[in-house]
Amino acid sequence: MTETIHFYEAAGPYACLSNFARYPIKLDGRTWPTTEHYFQAQKSVDPAVQSAIRKARTPHEATRLGRDRELHLRPGWDSMRIAVMEKAVAAKFGQHEDIANILLETTNAKLVEHTHRDRFWADGGDGSGKNHLGRILMQVRDELRRERGLSS
Repeated sequence: MTETIHFYEAAGPYACLSNFARYPIKLDGRTWPTTEHYFQAQKSVDPAVQSAIRKARTPHEATRLGRDRELHLRPGWDSMRIAVMEKAVAAKFGQHEDIANILLETTNAKLVEHTHRDRFWADGGDGSGKNHLGRILMQVRDELRRERGLSS
């Protein structure tokens, strides 16, 4: 049976899997404090909005700004949000060797973002959610293995 690793909070042994974990990434010519900052900023095409989100003091504040109902979403956002998250997560683990090793040490475990607050990125708290973040992490783990010539 495959082991399952649940994560959510930016604390504990798998805290680095959370988008709220404080691992800056360099993407699109800028440094973003977390993958959550990058992801939320990409919802807008307005450079001022993106800059405000990038400068948010915490990932929670970045999320609040990115979810603002006054924010005009980037055209086609729903169809591109998974690719944006893939790009951010790949950058995070590609730019931080310490957490790349933690991700690789999960071997073949199923990675599940476990929270009732999200049914798209997480498991919905009861396993019925889509767990897209967990799937992306497993995909990035496989890519890291291939790059390093490791077997699965």
